[in-house]
Amino acid sequence: MRIITGTAGGIPIAVPRTVLRPTADRVREAVFSILGPRVEGAVVLDLFAGSGSYGLECLSRGATSALFVDQERQSAQVIAQTLAKARLTGGKVTTANVESWLRRADGLRFDIIFADPPYAKQRGDKDWNTLLLTSAAMPRLLAPGGLLLLESYSRNPLALPPDSPWHLLNERKYGDCMVLFLECPSPLAEPAAG
Repeated sequence: MRIITGTAGGIPIAVPRTVLRPTADRVREAVFSILGPRVEGAVVLDLFAGSGSYGLECLSRGATSALFVDQERQSAQVIAQTLAKARLTGGKVTTANVESWLRRADGLRFDIIFADPPYAKQRGDKDWNTLLLTSAAMPRLLAPGGLLLLESYSRNPLALPPDSPWHLLNERKYGDCMVLFLECPSPLAEPAAG
């Protein structure tokens, strides 16, 4: 794996042993082709960061900042090492369980959020996609006009409930990987100060 283009193009991305399914270069290349210039100057969140490939690519392409969140210490260490090796600035790594981090993330806003949770492939697997899309915190994290890119298992199509605040703009299938491009046109309002 490598950073595809930008100031750190060609730099290898280390993959921690804890990451079972790193996002392939061809998938990231296709995703960033769709995103185009909206990455430049963006404030980015990389949830379930793993190797940090999405956030690293954003920083290389001119994003202002990227926050990487992953519960594995090894992932956090590897991302920090790659940031240093690639001489990318604006990256911050947080070691935390995503579900608990979302409960504490008040006041943060991101232009692009990447979420690549473990796939729910069989009965009993935790359904992270539904958890993220029903979380009251997620819409508040997205800046106006922002995008959520959610990776899911293509063999288990995700159906948004009718009352969902999320609107599906695009979906792309790459083998077992499905990338959903979502917006939240009417984010939940913050409580008024009183």
